[in-house]
Amino acid sequence: MHRLQVFTPALITLLLAACGGNQDNAEQTTPAGSASTEETLRLQLETAKPGDVIEVPEGRFTFDRSLTLSTNGVTIHGMGMDKTILSFKGQIAGAEGLLVNASDFTIEDLAIEDTIGDALKVNEGKNIVIRRVRTEWTGGPDTKNGAYGIYPVQTENTLIEGSVAIGASDAGIYVGQSRNVVVRDSTARQNVAGIEIENTINADVFNNVATENTGGILVFNMPDLPQAGHSTRVHDNEITNNNTPNFGAPGTAVAGVPAGSGIVINSNDKVEIFSNRIGNNNTANVLISSFFSTTYQSRETAEGFDPYPEDIYIYDNEMGESGTKADRDYLEALRITLYGADGRLPDILWDGVVNTEREGGPAICVKNGESRVLNIDARNEFANPSEDMAAYDCELPRLEAVTLAAQ
Repeated sequence: MHRLQVFTPALITLLLAACGGNQDNAEQTTPAGSASTEETLRLQLETAKPGDVIEVPEGRFTFDRSLTLSTNGVTIHGMGMDKTILSFKGQIAGAEGLLVNASDFTIEDLAIEDTIGDALKVNEGKNIVIRRVRTEWTGGPDTKNGAYGIYPVQTENTLIEGSVAIGASDAGIYVGQSRNVVVRDSTARQNVAGIEIENTINADVFNNVATENTGGILVFNMPDLPQAGHSTRVHDNEITNNNTPNFGAPGTAVAGVPAGSGIVINSNDKVEIFSNRIGNNNTANVLISSFFSTTYQSRETAEGFDPYPEDIYIYDNEMGESGTKADRDYLEALRITLYGADGRLPDILWDGVVNTEREGGPAICVKNGESRVLNIDARNEFANPSEDMAAYDCELPRLEAVTLAAQ
């Protein structure tokens, strides 16, 4: 294993003094001689070998173009997410802050700020660890912010833990088209989607805080992607106060997420929601919808795509007040018509759109104390909304926990 330290100019000066000002000795000590930290880090990423550990010191370092790593088996280690900061505020080139096309990759203890596009993207890698990483757009919610903060896509065996994502115009923490994923002990705030699991098979999302987003935690399936997702457990999270107005780019899938959404399940199957603390979400604590109820730019589905949410199990969650002012006119109209001007919508809203050819129905099961479900009857333009809880009095087999070698 090679351990490479990115030296600051101040540290190089100290090394030169200790060596009697011998420039040759200093060059033997640091791979980039007297180069800036930014230049040294870029060089180390571009020339990395399997087993390298790249250590980035404390400080704020500025970059005007993307960084890229394409070598397997590399670790990037900073001094802390509030101590080692990679700033892209003046970025003029590149679609990401850091793009990783590699497996057996670990990044920890640093921050990536103000990228022009996605902050940290990991593409098509296996055995990925993202630990104590902060991604942030420091100007607050803005449609001009990059889309994704922490963004592993088409990965396998991925762990995100102890991380923070702030201000993404799509999703703060997004895992897409992946297999075997754990997102834990992390915080997502002031994003459109706090945490999003999309077209992913086998994901555990737990012990996280999703607050001040438009939608707290999303579990989605979208058409025209390489795989359909299923089997996601969302548990032991705090999902509160997700009432930030939607600032997603028009035409994107998340642009249709109502502000005030705690958990949103769209077109995904085998989703288990339990032991969460969910409340103060103005539209609803949980929304369940088919692809046909989205405002996505195209509602046409690809051949073989299943647009219906099925096998959804909600139980043992602590539900706080929600549904006091829905971020959709039709939902507000239902709230006032059914519950009065001062009333609130039930904890769980379902669009009621089902696959009529499936035997046994959608299997949406709720064992959650006094929580109720409102079927808004979207297919019939809300003509016959129903709060008949008998339809949800069922149980489903528990999903198995995801186990990763990196845990």
